Amino acid sequence: MKKVTSVEEYIENNNHFGEALTLLRNIITKTELEETLKWSAPVYALDGKNVVGLGAFKNHFGIWFFNGVFLKDEKNLLVNAQEGKTKALRQMRFESIEDIDQAAVLAYVKEAIENQKLGKEIKPERKGKNVTVPNELKTLLKSQPDVHSNFKALSPGKQREYCEYIETAKRDATKQSRLEKITPMILQGVGLHDKYKNC
Repeated sequence: MKKVTSVEEYIENNNHFGEALTLLRNIITKTELEETLKWSAPVYALDGKNVVGLGAFKNHFGIWFFNGVFLKDEKNLLVNAQEGKTKALRQMRFESIEDIDQAAVLAYVKEAIENQKLGKEIKPERKGKNVTVPNELKTLLKSQPDVHSNFKALSPGKQREYCEYIETAKRDATKQSRLEKITPMILQGVGLHDKYKNC
């Protein structure tokens, strides 16, 4: 996917929701937030701090609230995109332009701005540098020196992703199939989730 260089281009690339994204953008730009482009998507910031962002996918689009966990959500419009993983981020999700309640969207955005001014934010946890390698992966690394050296060359974050991927498999058979899947990826020097990060 080529890099997006402007918000207009982002909307153009998602033209199946172009009109709806433009409507949301117009609501957000009525506020004091500053429009920027981060991770190839529109992000709206206050004093350099991300407050909201726009996102479009195949079947839905929406607004990301970076510290949405602090919103009152009286209309019950917010979802946690990754339950159990995402602490602060919340999404207001729509499937068509008809779903957008403009007054509600503006009220939520204004509340998010106020929360940001009050300094309400969850700081990302800095995970320790130590990576605990599961036994199954240790065995693989011992038996294949080239995989071992490539694994060691990965960043601690990427190493941790692979370790958690093996660790979270419940059955031995699943662990084995996951090991088979990640071996070529480690040899290529890529992280488990790299293909999603570059989208």
